[in-house]
Amino acid sequence: MLEVREMCAGYGGVDVIRNISFSVVAGESLCVLGPNGCGKTTLLKSIARIIDYRGTVSLKDRDILSFSRKELAKKIALLGQSAKVYFPYTVYETVSMGRYAHSGGFLKGQPAEDKTIVEDIIEKLDIKDIKDKMIDELSGGQLQRVFLAKTFAQTPDIILLDEPANHLDLKYQIELLDFLKSWVRDNNKTLISVLHDLNLARRFADTAIVMKDGEITACGKIENALNGEILQAVYGLDIHAHMLESLEQWRIISP
Repeated sequence: MLEVREMCAGYGGVDVIRNISFSVVAGESLCVLGPNGCGKTTLLKSIARIIDYRGTVSLKDRDILSFSRKELAKKIALLGQSAKVYFPYTVYETVSMGRYAHSGGFLKGQPAEDKTIVEDIIEKLDIKDIKDKMIDELSGGQLQRVFLAKTFAQTPDIILLDEPANHLDLKYQIELLDFLKSWVRDNNKTLISVLHDLNLARRFADTAIVMKDGEITACGKIENALNGEILQAVYGLDIHAHMLESLEQWRIISP
């Protein structure tokens, strides 16, 4: 589905990521892990062609530089960490914006197919009860789900998510990630997401890239990438011991 080869990218002439190479197939959930500042967000922005890069990114053997912006929007969607409210649209109108690349509009003359897609994703992300609310009236968690719905309404082949569980309480984090995994599997799509929580990554990802200082330290099946030695080298912490200590704290709490 997607192949990245020897990618380098950054800001102001300084590379943040260097020599990044990996591939991901349809039906796969790939998680990008690593400490703050290692280049995870820069990687997603490069794949989405938001920032310039050197190297090659191919979608089904076609260089993404050959796609027009509108064509690419039908193939790849990115939800970043800092989605903001610029205009007070309703929830329904905001989600409908995800159909722009397909129909050229979202407020007037919405095709029946677009309406069906929008209503279906609103239902699945549990925001039907707020669909007529203005988005500047929503909580952070509600707003995050609305922007996720807008991203899914784009119906791309590949979705890039930067901290998708941000602002969500634990219940919605688990429900969202379970939904994402099912969506990828059932629709033969591809998901690349940045997560900080290793427990959530282990629960939902098939494969992982572990990054440090702008380079890939490990890449492969999630159970192999979350190797104790690898995580120690990347995070400077005995993650395995930390997880066991946390588990012990839960054990001593009465049910």
